[in-house]
Amino acid sequence: MAGEALTSSGILVAAKLPTLFIADLHLSAARPETVAAFSAFLSGPARATGSLFILGDLFEYWAGDDDVGSPFNQEVCAALRTTAASGIAVFFMPGNRDFLVGDGFAAASGMQILPDPTPVRFGAQTLLLTHGDMLCTDDAAYQTYRRQVRDPAWQAKFLAQPLAARHEFIEKVRNQSEAAKRDKRTEIMDVNAEAVAGLLRAHDYPALIHGHTHRPGHHTYMLDGHRCERYVLADWYDRPAWLAYDGAAFSVHKRTDSGEASN
Repeated sequence: MAGEALTSSGILVAAKLPTLFIADLHLSAARPETVAAFSAFLSGPARATGSLFILGDLFEYWAGDDDVGSPFNQEVCAALRTTAASGIAVFFMPGNRDFLVGDGFAAASGMQILPDPTPVRFGAQTLLLTHGDMLCTDDAAYQTYRRQVRDPAWQAKFLAQPLAARHEFIEKVRNQSEAAKRDKRTEIMDVNAEAVAGLLRAHDYPALIHGHTHRPGHHTYMLDGHRCERYVLADWYDRPAWLAYDGAAFSVHKRTDSGEASN
């Protein structure tokens, strides 16, 4: 992707402004209304921006890049590829539902895949991007699962299975996850304050943007004498929403039945 590159320290430089951030769309053929909203977003608000960052869980699940040929996945990738071909820099950071994306997905969608976390530099301003699940450290069972499925050896073994078997396994895990959530205290599924503080310290206190928790908001607090900001992106289960940044200020935009609104 011309003009944007990761430095040796992992910082994405020369990102284009203005920029939009979205996460947790959970696209699937079973939710055509969300797919239609995403298509409208790509052909509408996204076309007026310089760059777009998708911070994970674009799909309800991703079974491997050999599934890119399914009609549904082809439709989504084609829409993203058209957006990228129009001159918009499109970036994707895998989430907990689509961590198995690889080079095949990147080629089909025209997006650049980013590691988690990634600092992004806009002129003199650096923003820190993460999906957010790594910050939910109070959920010990999930963190154990996360370490397992992010292990390259586990992924290689899983991807060696037939696609149908992978689909069956993922569906089983999704059902188990939904059942487990009903028995968990809601607070342990949110980010841990010390985990957030540690990440901000490690990156010199930038503004932090993440998704995953489905608890959209803007949080400000003092950390080691630094004023820190944390922006949590909304999921798209209820209504499409995105965070915009023009180099000076952030704004939240939501798609309503009568059109776009911002606050």
